[in-house]
Amino acid sequence: MENNSLSIYDDDYLRSKIYIIRGVQVMLDFDLAEIYGYSTMRLNEQVKNNIERFDDDFRFQLNDYEFKNLISKFSISRWGGTRKLPYAFTELGIYSLMMVLKGDLAVQQSKKLIRLFKKLKDFAIRTKYILPNDELHVLAIQTQNNTNDILHIKEQMVTRDELSLVIKDFTDPNIKKDYLFYNGQTVEADIAYSEIYSYAKETIHIVDNYISLKTLVLLKAVKPNVKVTIFSDNINHGLHQTEFDDFKKEYPSANITLEPTGGIYHDRYIFIDSGTKNEMVFHCGGSSKDGGKRVTSITKVEDVMLYQNIINRLQNNPKSSLRNLLNY
Repeated sequence: MENNSLSIYDDDYLRSKIYIIRGVQVMLDFDLAEIYGYSTMRLNEQVKNNIERFDDDFRFQLNDYEFKNLISKFSISRWGGTRKLPYAFTELGIYSLMMVLKGDLAVQQSKKLIRLFKKLKDFAIRTKYILPNDELHVLAIQTQNNTNDILHIKEQMVTRDELSLVIKDFTDPNIKKDYLFYNGQTVEADIAYSEIYSYAKETIHIVDNYISLKTLVLLKAVKPNVKVTIFSDNINHGLHQTEFDDFKKEYPSANITLEPTGGIYHDRYIFIDSGTKNEMVFHCGGSSKDGGKRVTSITKVEDVMLYQNIINRLQNNPKSSLRNLLNY
């Protein structure tokens, strides 16, 4: 049960509960339970009830060697008996905890932890020339991974009132953010597209006659094994051959091909894993290249069967060379 009477911990105390295990910074379940005012069992029950939020890079269980090594290094003395080995939560896992744990205390502690992790990243950047090479390498990898992965959960935060102020803490007021309506919620455009693309396990089919380099950039975090096909007549020649070539060089793992629509589609669609059990269809009110610049929305289609003929017809269109679609 949550205990809302606990006080907010200071940065020094919280920092002492962050360890590097398997090359990433983590916090342990029993420390997080204390910080959030939960019992360890109750905290892990909440996680288990929402396990779909906690992938292996969000939360993992320590093995005997890791925990014994941790005890010897940091003199952790609050562990006893024959309890299970603790779970470690990465920064992304802690972000997911914010979606699971409720109450005023949880909100306040979450703000502290977010700010602390940001300070640690800023410190790593400022001191990159005096840190040992192995520590710098670990921090560099972790920062890059967190930057790429945090988009997959951040949209859940902007839709929750109790955490909206936390997001503002990381928003530069001098940078204009573009928003759109995504399934009835106001979400940053880039985050909305990133979440949709993250659902794909095999294929992504994009139908959009107006594309640009931004259309490609939004796809950079797609899983390497996912095949992406963009159906477009590239009206107004928003995407150029040199841009496409440069993108492929910078992101060689991106499996992206371009095919024509044949001038028969005006609306924009995103098809995820078409023809599989995981199939999803999204109707887009505007092009991804303009996401958020105008009032627009993206809506998940409930009856995907109605839209299957679109993909079938597009795949049977006469093929076109890139030279016919793209200009240098």
